[in-house]
Amino acid sequence: MSDLVLFWHRRDLRSSDSIGLAQASLTQARVIGVFCFDRSILDDSVAPARVAYLVGCLKALAEDYRQAGSQLLFLDGDPVEKIPQLASALSATAVYWHHDVDPYAQTRDERVTTALQAQSIQVHTNWDQLLHDPTSIRTGNNQPYTVYTPFWRNWMLKAKPEPVEVKLPSSELTPTEQQALAQVPTIDLPTAADLGYIWEHPLAQAPGTSAATQRLAAFCHRSIADYDEQRNYPAAAGTAGISAAMKFGTIGIRTVWAATTAAMTDARSDEARAGITTWQQEIAWREFYQQAMYHFPSLAQGAYRAPFKHFPWTNDENQFQAWCEGKTGYPIVDAAMRQLNQTGWMHNRCRMIVASFLTKDLIINWQWGERYFMQRLIDGDLSANNGGWQWSASSGMDPKPLRIFNPYTQAQKFDRDGDYIREWVPELRSIDTKLILSGEILPLTRHQVGYPLAIVDHNVQQRLFKELYASVKAQIGEI
Repeated sequence: MSDLVLFWHRRDLRSSDSIGLAQASLTQARVIGVFCFDRSILDDSVAPARVAYLVGCLKALAEDYRQAGSQLLFLDGDPVEKIPQLASALSATAVYWHHDVDPYAQTRDERVTTALQAQSIQVHTNWDQLLHDPTSIRTGNNQPYTVYTPFWRNWMLKAKPEPVEVKLPSSELTPTEQQALAQVPTIDLPTAADLGYIWEHPLAQAPGTSAATQRLAAFCHRSIADYDEQRNYPAAAGTAGISAAMKFGTIGIRTVWAATTAAMTDARSDEARAGITTWQQEIAWREFYQQAMYHFPSLAQGAYRAPFKHFPWTNDENQFQAWCEGKTGYPIVDAAMRQLNQTGWMHNRCRMIVASFLTKDLIINWQWGERYFMQRLIDGDLSANNGGWQWSASSGMDPKPLRIFNPYTQAQKFDRDGDYIREWVPELRSIDTKLILSGEILPLTRHQVGYPLAIVDHNVQQRLFKELYASVKAQIGEI
């Protein structure tokens, strides 16, 4: 009988602090890693920067396996076919993997499980990407939460698990097993270009576990204490910069939480403790959105709130294109969109600003923006992206849903010196800061520097949106 098991990596691209990999390594069997390039995921909604980051993470993970005396295998195709085929070819006794909240992933995993069990191959699965699995945080009525604040209170009271130690065993394939791989077949690690994606810019976040660990350590040492104050300023380096690492799981969530608790222990002021708590709340927001996606999978397809299931969006394609290109004539909006297009990343405050602008000023369906973000973001994640867009559009889980951001007020509060705008909208560098932030740049000046007129009037569009919103609510009888 074979003494080999497979660990199927998905959004857990690391060899440390991994519940499933630790369990597989304790079986006394040889552990071989596998990653499958699923073409149903690698479609036109995937950002080139994200694919380049993924490939970099896989390269680092393959090196971890090599140093442990094992190897990471790569497959190309439908996992429902390829994973059972590989397990059968290697006579693996079991396949391990971690659960996911995405509706597609859950359906895929059920089909893979059925195929493996039909071959008498064991399946072992665990929750790993969350501190608390989606079934463990419930309201007093035993229902999933739909409001963040009470979710946070309940979530924070629960004891958090410690990082998991993993000792990968040496697991070289035998010559016979190497020959059997030709039946599948496996592939060499492709480049992003091999997969059809071209990204020619530096990555906003360096791939791999080592880079994520170093960045987290630096953040907790230098910046986390000031996070509550600095997190809203896009020109400042006030965030952790590990969003892509958490999306792909190059660092374990238990490791991340342990770093925050260590920082809390070392904190010497109420201000520092407030900063750490605020960052911990961001981790809880991540889990809130993932648990929402797990319990309400229809979120992936449309609005949560009734008024937005059939909202009369105007959906002007020319205005949408201007928004995508950062040519709306609103400096803070354009700066954020250009940062996204050029780096594959956008500051969270700016994500809220541009989302509000698209939905409340341009009155364009939030799903257009959600899709565009997934086509550009290095850290694009279905749950977080969908949750953020529905929050900004007022279509999601929010007890005070009708929020409208004034782009000028936002710029004046969070880019007071205009540094962020000037960095990403260079044609405005010579313009007076007060004019940049207020939007009161004369048409002639705009023409002279090559910057467009505002494509809409914020005040007019705000009133129009409110009228449409009130009309829809009246039609469905919502108060």
